[in-house]
Amino acid sequence: MSELANSLEAYQLMPFRFRRLERTPDTVLVTSEAGEHAFLEESSFNQLVNLKPLNLGIADDLDARQILCRDDRSLAVRLLATKLRTRKSFLRHGPSLHIFVVTLSCDHSCAYCQVSRRIGSAEMPEGVAVAAVERMFESPSPDLTVEFQGGEPLLAFDRISQIVRLIEARNVDGRRRIRYTLTSTLHHLDERALQFLQHYNFHVSTSLDGPANLHNGNRPLPTRDSHTRTLEGIAKARAALGIDGVAALTTLTKASLEQPEAIVDEYVRLGFRSVFLRPLSPFGFVARAARRMEYGTSAFLTFYERALGHILDLNARGVEIEEVYTAILLKSIFTSYSTGYVDLRSPVGAGFGTLVYNYDGDVYASDEGRMLAEMGDKSLRMGSVQDFYRDLIDSDAMHLLAASGLAESLPGCADCAFVHYCGPDPARSLSSAGEPAGHRAWSDHCGRHTGIFELLFGIVRKANPATMRTFDRWVHGSPGVDRAECA
Repeated sequence: MSELANSLEAYQLMPFRFRRLERTPDTVLVTSEAGEHAFLEESSFNQLVNLKPLNLGIADDLDARQILCRDDRSLAVRLLATKLRTRKSFLRHGPSLHIFVVTLSCDHSCAYCQVSRRIGSAEMPEGVAVAAVERMFESPSPDLTVEFQGGEPLLAFDRISQIVRLIEARNVDGRRRIRYTLTSTLHHLDERALQFLQHYNFHVSTSLDGPANLHNGNRPLPTRDSHTRTLEGIAKARAALGIDGVAALTTLTKASLEQPEAIVDEYVRLGFRSVFLRPLSPFGFVARAARRMEYGTSAFLTFYERALGHILDLNARGVEIEEVYTAILLKSIFTSYSTGYVDLRSPVGAGFGTLVYNYDGDVYASDEGRMLAEMGDKSLRMGSVQDFYRDLIDSDAMHLLAASGLAESLPGCADCAFVHYCGPDPARSLSSAGEPAGHRAWSDHCGRHTGIFELLFGIVRKANPATMRTFDRWVHGSPGVDRAECA
């Protein structure tokens, strides 16, 4: 009798997804339609799916997450709809990230560069810049992030300065909330640029691949001092913008995979409070030198687990440093809110969250779309800066993204328990499979993220107190990243 008193006998199932976790035997991860999760032992999961009496505590937990409901199904549906609407709230205002590629000029010759380099040419003309600013203000978002990229954008500093002043003048009537970011090597920072960045409260992102030998090998200069010059640029930028005004990220080569601890320790040594462990993208020179440059998903996941383990050990010993990508995923797992990170959205962030104004006047749905065009595939070219915003949004590229960019409708994604925290990657699928939907069985994007989610949910299930305190700080008290690009 007491067992029956502590159980729920009558209930209905709400829509949910599930996965038996590979790293924690006898544990089934169950996720609601709005992305809330619960861990069930196999026996409890079998009771749930067969509508058998459930332990009252487990039933209350699943009821609160709308994985089951007791009497009022309409109330559960309304609650679920509210949570789902919150998770997808990024759709309300259209593209908020506007990337200006002001030049392709660059003095580096990185083997993993994603676009072609053209020294002394390929700079955005004034007329293109003026039209791009008009297109940006035609988009409806009240919050605009203006990002400057290259090549090396500081080689076109005068164009950056002109665009910012155009935006400021245009915004007297526009009244948008505007945030400026610059993705740069920082090698060309001078006093004039520093004062400008400080005046307009820029946030700066640069590339730092690890210790000097690794960074100089990945990012060669004729003078062989790329690491030294990057550190000098970081020091200058921090002096002007503050330590939180400068972020760095690493691009992982085959050589990087052998040094996870050394890469993390270099960031700690230099006073960074975060590191972004970014794998190679299959675009540009990487695609052309695939056999020499690429590495498998398994090799990346081995690196990632070692690096994350080292970071968690450092935090447990009082050294606060965050792995940015892990923090983005954890925020998506533990909250109902959008992280603001456009690369893991569904519908896809390309076009729906981002517009890219190329130096030549072409407009792309994402930076990856621009890279794809450099490889000869212009599927994600939306049009020209001379086209109105409404025509760009109604372009063939956007129709392609609308048809292939919703993870919840894609084969292999639709029934995945991790789909709430992930997003499709049509540009990568176009690059690797020749069509935008791709196939999950051969997708490195899917394999990498499935491996990361298995790792993270395994760690969360074990619930080590020190690790969970670190995760809680990353979710609720650490800086976010909208987008990270090569510098």
